Amino acid sequence: MALLSDELLVDSYLQAIRLRLDEEFIALLLAEMKRRRLRPTVRHLPVIN
Repeated sequence: MALLSDELLVDSYLQAIRLRLDEEFIALLLAEMKRRRLRPTVRHLPVIN
């Protein structure tokens, strides 16, 4: 997974959770994030009405 940027890894992890993808896949992403000492952050996007 070294080819993924940190930002793309975190975004992929958050999207995998939102889409309720396979738990093993999510665990793999999380393990790589821990290896890189990254923490997922949820960005607050403006609400457009």
